[in-house]
Amino acid sequence: MPDIMIVDDHTVLRDGLKTIFSMEKDFNVISEAESGEEALKILEKVQPEIVIMDINLPGKNGVDVTAEVKERWPDIKILVLTMYKHDEYFMSAITKGAEGYLLKDAPSEEVVDAVRSLMSGEAVIHPSMAKKLLDLHQQPQEKANEKNQNELTAREKDVLECLVKGMSNKDIADELFISDKTVKIHVSKILRKLGVKSRSQAVIHAIQNDLVPLAD
Repeated sequence: MPDIMIVDDHTVLRDGLKTIFSMEKDFNVISEAESGEEALKILEKVQPEIVIMDINLPGKNGVDVTAEVKERWPDIKILVLTMYKHDEYFMSAITKGAEGYLLKDAPSEEVVDAVRSLMSGEAVIHPSMAKKLLDLHQQPQEKANEKNQNELTAREKDVLECLVKGMSNKDIADELFISDKTVKIHVSKILRKLGVKSRSQAVIHAIQNDLVPLAD
């Protein structure tokens, strides 16, 4: 049963999330915090598998707390749940190590599914934020080392293209007529070859460096 911490300065939001997860038999909310500093103090004593993190927190913001959590406890998975659609917050959270980024307008079942996805090693990006990634393609970026591109096999490039499209492992398996297990193996190799830690970072890296074709 995965343990969850909720970090948000709004009591109503924390109570709502606790109620949502209390209805799921396979989750356990073990702690909550109103600020980043309080969250870090609690994490020194107990580390959950998942932290649901707001960005707008008193004191340290959620992006800074995410960076510190990932540095000190890299195995903890972080799902950013925020009202902010700003590109800089999204990019900062992902590059600091967050495995997921959802907006607070997401349905409750989507938040639950997001936590399940993180626990299974997948990344989660809110659809409206995923579209913003395409804007990166229009910005001047330092290109990836050609060695990274050449190291990716044709099949790995197919899988990476599916990741950029926001497809789940099952969707990729169906699309490419391979097993879920094979997809996971390909994803693992892609992360290693690109030198990134999560699917979200792989997607950003792929778009920034033209590793996959993008639809017009």
